[in-house]
Amino acid sequence: MLLDADDAQLVLMDYQTRLMPALFESAAALANAQRLAQAATLLRIPVWGTEQSPAKLGPMLPELRTHCARVLAKEHFNAVADGLMDWLQPPERAPRQGNPMAGNARSLPKHLQKPAPAPEPTRTSLVLAGCETHVCLMQTALALLQEEAEVWIVTDACTSRSERNRDAAFDRLAGEGATLVTTEMVLFEWLGSAEHPQFKPVLELIRPQ
Repeated sequence: MLLDADDAQLVLMDYQTRLMPALFESAAALANAQRLAQAATLLRIPVWGTEQSPAKLGPMLPELRTHCARVLAKEHFNAVADGLMDWLQPPERAPRQGNPMAGNARSLPKHLQKPAPAPEPTRTSLVLAGCETHVCLMQTALALLQEEAEVWIVTDACTSRSERNRDAAFDRLAGEGATLVTTEMVLFEWLGSAEHPQFKPVLELIRPQ
């Protein structure tokens, strides 16, 4: 199964000013998170962010925050417990009622009635990257899997204070049904073809500077 840009959402977890300096190979993880965020913006893929206890750990880094539609400030390690799922899979809107003073549109002749707009399809491929991998990212991913979401973990954009903790989380997530990928896997699958109109801008994000 390949990722589809039209079915994807990106969640960037807890890349925060006071947390990143303490993490293993944080510069590399942050660089890949930026590539994901920039590519998602080019491809019109929704990007969401989270912050763990921002009063203590600082805000999300501005180079990522600028790409996020919204950033969830949370206290639970599992972001689903603080409402993330409501953003990723919002409830369907109830049909809008007509203005009672204007009469019922259904009373119009059929050829004058406007069809109801089709609801936007839910984007079910949830691409997660962040830190700490073995705490907030893992607990959030496991909760999303329990909700029967399709979860993809971008391994080279994730980090923890130690490599061992990070890799143990990857093992557990893979065993629970998450798909482990890399940044380049994600970007090329989102593109799908060298004929994609955003191929060159996205390729520039991958090429060594």
